[in-house]
Amino acid sequence: MLFEKITHLRDPQPHLAALNMAIDEVLLGRAQEPVVRVYRWQRAAVSFGYFGKYAAIASAWAGRELVRRMTGGGVVPHGEDVTYSLIAPSGHAFAEQSPRTIYRAVHEAIATLLVSIGETPEFASAPGRAGADACFESPAEFDLLAHGRKIAGAALRRTRDGLLLQGSLQTLTAPDIVCVRLPEAFAAQVVTREIAPQEFVEAESLARSKYATREWTERV
Repeated sequence: MLFEKITHLRDPQPHLAALNMAIDEVLLGRAQEPVVRVYRWQRAAVSFGYFGKYAAIASAWAGRELVRRMTGGGVVPHGEDVTYSLIAPSGHAFAEQSPRTIYRAVHEAIATLLVSIGETPEFASAPGRAGADACFESPAEFDLLAHGRKIAGAALRRTRDGLLLQGSLQTLTAPDIVCVRLPEAFAAQVVTREIAPQEFVEAESLARSKYATREWTERV
């Protein structure tokens, strides 16, 4: 287990892409303990890493809602996937580990869950192809594969508030079961609560002022 105890923030309502990113940032800024959120998308969307090139992505994914993440990584399509965020506050032992160690530990926990429900994940052993932008077309070390195809990837960002990891699980045979059981894959004890009204208020404001703006989305 990654944690002795984790708070699962229930968020069953699908959101627009900008609001999903804003909620993660607000939760990171408020984090006092490890937190996991499993979330859905109101419309078919694509998220791309902080350093992604907007023009090329917009051309390749015309018709989808586009949003730039605060984490790194490549291009990830959303809508049918299981998307989650994992947060550990600054000073927590998990947040202080190396990115490689964190990435491996998270995907080992997910692999154990997938095996228990009949999936057959394998770890990718080689880094992704240089210059590849489409995250799920370029497996990196410790990504999860099934039948040679990438099914799990993640990106992370460390700030003074702590660690944010944003992950996606794709083409699963039982996504609803994974949504329910994912928090317990990360911790021995799971405490569930709703996202607080004030957290939503802050996230809606941040979505309008940052994630939904052209200045943020088209910045590179």
